Amino acid sequence: MKKALTLAVTIMMTLALAGCGGNSGSKAGTTSNAKVATPSESSQVKPAGEKSGKILIAYFSKTGNTRNVAQEIQKDVGGDLFEIKTTNKYPEEYQATTEQAKTEKNNNFRPQLATQVADFSSYDVIFVGYPIWWGTMPMGVFSFLEQHNFAGKTVIPFCTHGGSGLGDSVSDIKKTLPQANVLSGLAVRGSEASKSQTEIANWLKSIGMAK
Repeated sequence: MKKALTLAVTIMMTLALAGCGGNSGSKAGTTSNAKVATPSESSQVKPAGEKSGKILIAYFSKTGNTRNVAQEIQKDVGGDLFEIKTTNKYPEEYQATTEQAKTEKNNNFRPQLATQVADFSSYDVIFVGYPIWWGTMPMGVFSFLEQHNFAGKTVIPFCTHGGSGLGDSVSDIKKTLPQANVLSGLAVRGSEASKSQTEIANWLKSIGMAK
């Protein structure tokens, strides 16, 4: 009788321990399979409406006016500034510069560039800035556009001028970069370049580049 009772107690304890072990294993399995988002993973999700794509602000500037506009754009949208420079120098005197620019345009000249963009392919949005010389961009800007692959990229022109607005520059950009998405450009009078913050901000909003 004692043997039977001892055997029964042993069987009951064994079953009880087996049940506890099974429940513990089930909970452990559930915990190990569940994926909990960490703060770093959650931060990778961009808020709705946030701009995406790496931005380059490339500009050519002889007097500093276009540089002023480029720097103001960077304040509003971020991105990297890049100055387009040519190996051939332009005279300090205004009239001599205009004559050289006219000769270059008439000869469809492509100046050699003295500066290069590091890892151009990594940029998705490229602002292109320049003064208007004889109705369009300086020939050095043509060199810049032709030496890079803009296919599939968004291009945003901006210029400084003395009264001509954008001239033929936007149509020339579209002809040069037929596979790029060219947005509406901005024309700022050179004499107003250093105080055009509101004009620039409103333009950036209108093309969806700023809130």
